[in-house]
Parts: sequence; structure tokens; C-alpha cells
Amino acid sequence: WAADEFRSTNGQLEWIISKALKEARRLKRRDQKGE
Repeated sequence: WAADEFRSTNGQLEWIISKALKEARRLKRRDQKGE
């Protein structure tokens, strides 16, 4: 069961990271437009 638990946690981490990257890209675009 440890492997399944790790897999689901890994999936959550990947989702969080991809979400953070999308938000970071959005913020960068906004900064470039501001300049």
C-alpha cells in the first residue's frame, strides 16, 4: 500500500507544481506588459 500512497502523493505534487508553474507564467507575462 506504501507504493500506492506514494504514487498518489507524487501525482498531487505534480499537479501542484504544474499549477504553480502556470500561475508563475501568468505573473511573468503581467510584469512584462507593465514594463
